[in-house]
Amino acid sequence: MFQQSQFTPAWWLKNPHLQTLSAKWLKRKQHINTITETIELPDGDFIDIDWTEKPSANNTKPIVVVLHGLEGSKESHYAKGILSAIQAKGWIGLLMHFRGCSGRPNRHISSYHSGDTRDIRYLSSLLKQRYQACKFGLIGYSLGGNVAVKYLASLEENSQHIYQCAAVICAPLHLSSCSDRINRGFSKVYQNYLVTMLKQHALEKLQSHKISHLNTKKLSAIKTVREFDQHVTAPLNNFLDAEDYYQKASGRDDLAKISLPCLIIHAQDDPFLSHADITDIDTLPDNIEFEVSQFGGHVGFIGSNQFAKPYFWLEQKIPDYLQDYL
Repeated sequence: MFQQSQFTPAWWLKNPHLQTLSAKWLKRKQHINTITETIELPDGDFIDIDWTEKPSANNTKPIVVVLHGLEGSKESHYAKGILSAIQAKGWIGLLMHFRGCSGRPNRHISSYHSGDTRDIRYLSSLLKQRYQACKFGLIGYSLGGNVAVKYLASLEENSQHIYQCAAVICAPLHLSSCSDRINRGFSKVYQNYLVTMLKQHALEKLQSHKISHLNTKKLSAIKTVREFDQHVTAPLNNFLDAEDYYQKASGRDDLAKISLPCLIIHAQDDPFLSHADITDIDTLPDNIEFEVSQFGGHVGFIGSNQFAKPYFWLEQKIPDYLQDYL
């Protein structure tokens, strides 16, 4: 069910771009110590995961798995913030890096995309085997939020879920319209930043002869997210083209298939996302709480207290929601 969010932005941060950019700037000096573990995958590739604390075999503390956004990592401002908030609750945080995002290139030609649930599925199964005495939560930000939706929607309703609850933050649940939205106005600044990083990783694979359908000239000519998905994401992941990828990987129409308690937070002014298309949903099951805020930007949600000191609302809201189930 849709709900109006109670988030109130700091009075000087009502602009969506200030919300989006200030979040990264204000967190620039934050550091969190983590323990890295490499997980070997069934297909011969690997992912790196980062723990706030390595659990014992008989661990009873809740474990919360975090999925980052496009080209994100444990150094992303929202990742550092939520992992610290998880620690403060006395829980254990685990950030799963998507393939190629931990600072080491992955082994295969393909890496990750918005609908790729292989690795969170394998990791979840592994966690369930390792730690049988605790509860689990799942948080997905941006692209990781869409991946979380696709994964949770694929689970059988009567199966024994590893996760008791989930939260999805600023997810591009309708990929085609979101790729158009980020190609307009000031949002092109974010697009250029993301496309530059995506192209750098693609260039590394091209130079190591993992990619053969592109050359450096064609790769350099790519300027938009849609062009990158058309010429790189789609062919490397067996989609016909960008639109085929967007249609099959978008999570919006899969929300009703999620059977566990799930909080979705979305800002109307998100400069990465198309509000009208993401919220074009007739009905939602009672276990889905879809909160829509007028303000917040993209993974910003910076409020202020009576002394005008900024605080990160998501770092309070998400743990408070999860606590009811963990």
